[in-house]
Amino acid sequence: MSHHAAALFDIHAGQGLRQFAELALALLLSSLIGLEREARQKSAGLRTHTLVGVGSALFMEVSIHGFGALLGADGVALDPSRVAAQVVSGIGFIGGGLIFVRKDAVRGLTTAATIWLTCAIGMACGGGLPLLAIGATAVHFLVVRGFSWISDRIASGPAFDRIELRLTYQAQHGLLGRMLEMCTGSGFRVTDVQVETGGGDARVTAEVLLRLEGTGSAHPLVEALTQLDGVRGVALGRHGGSTE
Repeated sequence: MSHHAAALFDIHAGQGLRQFAELALALLLSSLIGLEREARQKSAGLRTHTLVGVGSALFMEVSIHGFGALLGADGVALDPSRVAAQVVSGIGFIGGGLIFVRKDAVRGLTTAATIWLTCAIGMACGGGLPLLAIGATAVHFLVVRGFSWISDRIASGPAFDRIELRLTYQAQHGLLGRMLEMCTGSGFRVTDVQVETGGGDARVTAEVLLRLEGTGSAHPLVEALTQLDGVRGVALGRHGGSTE
């Protein structure tokens, strides 16, 4: 066997059992995270997370061991952290592609953050830090499972709601103010008011869009507004927030 062929399988060349074990650990941990996201039917599942974890680990192996032949060469200074830094920057393109906005709802934030964490776990495996990688994987399951339970417990308290009310009413002095007072008195905070009037005639109808949020009950408020003298119609809708 030639010198170059022997070096190919030499543990000191960065291609020994230790490196394969690090890649295998990255495969295992990233697959566990991917299975959890797959079970929740997220946009990035088993295959994406596994490839990100193993790929990040391989980049770290290359960064640490792939340029050993250049050591000692004149004018060559190696910085193993450079490849790692590029991996951190590059994973942002994948994460950014998972985040999208539909109307006023932002989706994909948690999935993108999970991809980012999986990349970090793969880098830890490839960098010879298996305990940190295992610990970070455990933290992932603590956050996505345990924190969800905490959020559900918090949500089981007073319900926080975001609603839209589109009211058609006879334009008359003070009616809009009374409607706003009824909204705030029912446990809601007015976050937006958009008024459209049909002219200067006092008998003409006007429309107002109210965006509300709070812990009140929407249907009793709608009934109370409908009974106001001068109110012609009330339409109830909901406006969104952010989600995973």
